[in-house]
Amino acid sequence: MKKVGILSMQRIQNYGSFLQAYGLKRILEDIGCEVQFVDYHPGETLIPADGGTGIVRKISKVLEVFKYSAPIKEKIRFIKYKKNYATNYYPYLGINDDKNYSPKVDVLVIGSDEVFNCVQNNTNVGFSPELFGQNNNAGKLISYAASFGNTTEDKLIECNVRDKVSTWLNSFDAISVRDNNSAEIVKSLTGKEPFYNLDPVLMFDFIGKCKEIPKSVPESKYMLLYGYSGRFTKNECKAIRKYANSKGLKIFCIGGVQDCCDRFIDVNPFEVIAYFQNADCVVTDTFHGTIMSVITHRQFISVVRKSGYGNSQKLTDLLDTLGLSNRILPSMDLLENIIEVEVDYELVDKKILYERSRTYSYLEREICHIE
Repeated sequence: MKKVGILSMQRIQNYGSFLQAYGLKRILEDIGCEVQFVDYHPGETLIPADGGTGIVRKISKVLEVFKYSAPIKEKIRFIKYKKNYATNYYPYLGINDDKNYSPKVDVLVIGSDEVFNCVQNNTNVGFSPELFGQNNNAGKLISYAASFGNTTEDKLIECNVRDKVSTWLNSFDAISVRDNNSAEIVKSLTGKEPFYNLDPVLMFDFIGKCKEIPKSVPESKYMLLYGYSGRFTKNECKAIRKYANSKGLKIFCIGGVQDCCDRFIDVNPFEVIAYFQNADCVVTDTFHGTIMSVITHRQFISVVRKSGYGNSQKLTDLLDTLGLSNRILPSMDLLENIIEVEVDYELVDKKILYERSRTYSYLEREICHIE
């Protein structure tokens, strides 16, 4: 049995980061690996940090929540969710407060998620050499569906780290990425074509294999609004509220509170999938919110953001790959027109099944066939 470490975003406190880590762990266990999660030391940010560091950053994030127009009890519910996240959900991954740095393993898998997104202002990540495989204690180094997020090659050049990242990428035995932007950076910096694989939340069969997902939820007649707190503008929230009211739907927020929030839902990551399954429709501006809409066959729309902490590279690439570019919402005026167009999930599921076979083949080849 191969000992495999996953170095990922398992300690980043959001459902998408949890589910991609859990999904990759289950896939590796499916092919007969003994799996453990590996930690990294956050580096200095290459651009100004978002809201300071440590306790200052946490306090600023809490205070930010109170600026929104959501009911006060829902804001408090969100703060409790963040406060208790590690205690409540880390055990599902088999991790605790003790960090696991550079363990001796047969293979270290870096990914998935935005493990290569090194030009960002999140002090929980920063510019960390370990996220590029440095200082590892593994017999073989590979990545799986790794992403540079909104880091581009131009940003690497501007921050004077292109050559360093190039050297680190060339130390990998195999590189797998999940989006075109990441693939183009890898090709430019290494001269090699990376493998292309989809995110583990799509590639692990959560609906068919994950028994932790409940069959139902206590509520009905609701729209799910999935995004980081405050990312939906007041005007966007007005349009979303107008549509929800026209359909007699409550607006349930998961992941963050928004101005149009009727209720913030604080549940474990598997129950989140159940809330997607039972929603009348979904509005999201996140990568994993889009994926959870797809695997639960929801009527959904995805808002692509090109400014701020943009998601355009990864989200448009994902929807293009799945043949779902028509789910992108170009204007809130078109919300009703787009969200009510039926999705051909039979075709989407065929693409997902094909990509799952490629994922298992890649990991089996790179892990199970080493001497």
